[in-house]
Amino acid sequence: MPDGKLQSAKRISRRTVLRGAGVTMALPWLESLPALADTTSGAVFPKRFGVLFMGNGVNEDHWGAEGSGAGMTLSKTLAPLEPLKSKLNVVHGLFHKRATGQGIHPAQTGCLLSGATIQKGAIIKAGITVDQMIANHVGQDTGQPSIVLACEQPMTGYHETNFSMAYSSHISWQSPDSPVPNEVYPSLAWDNLFENRGSLRNMSILDRVKADAEALTRTIGSSDKAKLDEYLTSVREVEKPRRWDAKEQGQGGGSGQAEEPARLHDGPAR
Repeated sequence: MPDGKLQSAKRISRRTVLRGAGVTMALPWLESLPALADTTSGAVFPKRFGVLFMGNGVNEDHWGAEGSGAGMTLSKTLAPLEPLKSKLNVVHGLFHKRATGQGIHPAQTGCLLSGATIQKGAIIKAGITVDQMIANHVGQDTGQPSIVLACEQPMTGYHETNFSMAYSSHISWQSPDSPVPNEVYPSLAWDNLFENRGSLRNMSILDRVKADAEALTRTIGSSDKAKLDEYLTSVREVEKPRRWDAKEQGQGGGSGQAEEPARLHDGPAR
């Protein structure tokens, strides 16, 4: 590559992506943009914090590891993470004494990410969770400070231990008396992340980033142009089923937009 073009490529930051109205698309690997593969510049990659809660637990006999780093020996359940084990820390022995002796559901779930002592009765009281503390500190740098996904709608009422079922339904709390609402519909989670509401609902992501894609095409080599075209075509194919479903809903006599289900905010029964 001529020096002039190389210097031009180096001015493209690691955050260079196809951007549009409320949507961001990651780029495939493009050899014409060597700066994006530079690991010697000391650039700081964005950090993410995620928690996965498995209500049915795991087989403790097969969940663990011995050693550390590249020499770590993973258990049967963790074996699929073998290629990443040099980046893993497997922690043993975590124990929260105050969550024991009060039943196996609300008393343990409600304080999982806070360590707080939760309260029985009509008034719920837990503690702000670590994910929300992080969101309050760095959430302004992202499109959504945090997102909480779930597989089931929150439960109402009380457990037999006299704890509100709000504790069983939420592991993320924005304040001691307010859990973060769960999103159980993947399509709505997508809409929240990509501002995909109203007239934008049936608009292709590719249409939103068209101008940036065309600008990028003018700066990359012929092989990368073919790779980028193939990538965008594959995205278009993935989009088709979802957009067709939305179109069908519109032909069914509705407004053309999927009806958004009511969001439930779980709390103590009155």
